[in-house]
Amino acid sequence: MSKERLYLFDTTLRDGAQMNGVDFTLHDKLTIARMLDELGIDYIEGGYPGANPTDSELFGQDRKLRATFTAFGMTRRPGRSTSNDSGLATLLDAKADAICFVAKSWDYHVRVALETTNEENLASIRDSVQAARQKGREPLVDCEHFFDGYKANREYALACAKTAYDAGARWVVLCDTNGGTLPHEVEAIVRDVTQHVPGDHIGIHAHNDTEQAVANSLAAVRAGARQIQGTLNGLGERCGNANLVSIIPTLKLKGEFAEKFDIAISDDKLKSLAHAARTLDEMLNRAPNRHAPYVGESAFATKAGIHASAIAKDPATYEHVQPDLVGNERKVLVSDQAGRSNVLSELERIGIKVEKNDNRINRLLDEVKEREAAGYAYEAAGASFELMARRILGGVPDYFAVERFSVNVERRYNAVGQLTTVAEATVKVKVDGEILISAAEGNGPINALDVALRKDLGKYQKFIEGLQLTDYRVRILNGGTEAVTRVLIESQDESGARWTTVGVSPNIIDASFQALMDSVVYKLVKSGAPA
Repeated sequence: MSKERLYLFDTTLRDGAQMNGVDFTLHDKLTIARMLDELGIDYIEGGYPGANPTDSELFGQDRKLRATFTAFGMTRRPGRSTSNDSGLATLLDAKADAICFVAKSWDYHVRVALETTNEENLASIRDSVQAARQKGREPLVDCEHFFDGYKANREYALACAKTAYDAGARWVVLCDTNGGTLPHEVEAIVRDVTQHVPGDHIGIHAHNDTEQAVANSLAAVRAGARQIQGTLNGLGERCGNANLVSIIPTLKLKGEFAEKFDIAISDDKLKSLAHAARTLDEMLNRAPNRHAPYVGESAFATKAGIHASAIAKDPATYEHVQPDLVGNERKVLVSDQAGRSNVLSELERIGIKVEKNDNRINRLLDEVKEREAAGYAYEAAGASFELMARRILGGVPDYFAVERFSVNVERRYNAVGQLTTVAEATVKVKVDGEILISAAEGNGPINALDVALRKDLGKYQKFIEGLQLTDYRVRILNGGTEAVTRVLIESQDESGARWTTVGVSPNIIDASFQALMDSVVYKLVKSGAPA
């Protein structure tokens, strides 16, 4: 049986850029566009030509993409002709394969926001689509607030959609702009729209204000829509847009959709999905969501010993898909809830060979439980667990020894009379019998200590040149000024590999130093540094 084609429309560069804290440069946009194109996305919406210098420059050049590169903008303004609307002219002149017009489809917005008549709004939709076609561009129409408009005035919302289609729009996209529509409503409304506009011309654009954007997108497909709009990692205004990183594997791997539909993303490209999601987070300088479906670090992690035991026998007992299909990996967490199965599975994953009946496994498990009772968290700090396991099993060289360290924080006036706080750290280490002393300043005591520790490690310095701290998290484990502190440090090296280490102490400096030390030693072990 032949499958129907589903089309994917990515708006990360336009709608995703409206998320707080997201600000793409031209280089960012070009890099992300190429990544999306390589993945196999059908449509890439680059932005709004004329709205800002970055988007104007983006649409002023040839990007050499396979995907349909799409410009976004408004339909002609009320009371203007298509030849007398500068915004529309900019859209039509942009170097784009398609134009996605945003149009009001809720009569309330037509009256209040546009301050025009329903008839003039329909004429604006019609004229804009026809102008795009005459320019040789593929026209799409985002029917803004469609679902709210449908509930308020079904006939007018349908008239907007049908006007766009009749004028020649390739796609009439139904937008849940406020994000408040529920899946059963989306399915019923889209099914009704397909009685007036063919489903292979209908798209869905869902926002995530009720955590339903992915479900609403799939509901629309069930009802007949054949284009899905969304963003990588669910970026978008307010609570975000439909997350294509969750939608894509669902379409590829879940029978209800995989047996009926084809998308342009191959099985091989699907394996790069986790990498694409993490690459975007890296560009945004934010930590990836560990609990993201399919691609998160915890998406295929298990903590309970009974689960780990079952997974060791057959992963399908606790996994809905194979993690490698989306470029992820299985992770059996080690914690105070762990049993031998967890420990053995994790040792196998990190490449430590040991017999199942080795008595040192019990010693390692007891050590994990004892240290976690003191506040350590090895399920979140795999690198620290690996070092502890290798030490108990006899596999970590004594690369160097820290003889002492000191940290000083001073509040003082600088040379221009400004009151500043300065942190200074000194670290004394012994490497091959040689004493090395390093001092450094930082924007805080931990930063100063980190810089000083990694400033000069003698013959090991070349192995840690690419090491950098990427995240630092502190948790107070009990109340009061004498509280025990847990510090988690995430590090990254020149290859892009990331790992997390942990330290625990009543003293936050000491806890931080433990985690810093583990990070440096882990890097040396990982790099195969000689003893």
